[in-house]
Amino acid sequence: MARITAKTTAGARKGKRRTTLIWIAAAAAIIVGLIWTEQVALLYVLATLSVTGLLVIVAMADLGGSQRPLTEPAPGDDSAAAGDGSSDAARSAKRR
Repeated sequence: MARITAKTTAGARKGKRRTTLIWIAAAAAIIVGLIWTEQVALLYVLATLSVTGLLVIVAMADLGGSQRPLTEPAPGDDSAAAGDGSSDAARSAKRR
């Protein structure tokens, strides 16, 4: 069984980074080529499809990361309760 070390994960990150840079360079070359050959209509279509794809990705992303309702306070957040003396800290201070 292979062990995952920091060296292998760093190598994987470098590989992903290299792949990303290659994709960016290829996209830039295509865009420059289309501008050079004055293919404005094709650039317009590609830009529209790219923005649509980005919007679909954002719409499907789980930005909240949880199913907690918006009205419920965060766990351990008793800042509202501290003012009226109902928090655990306020109760223990009253007992002393």
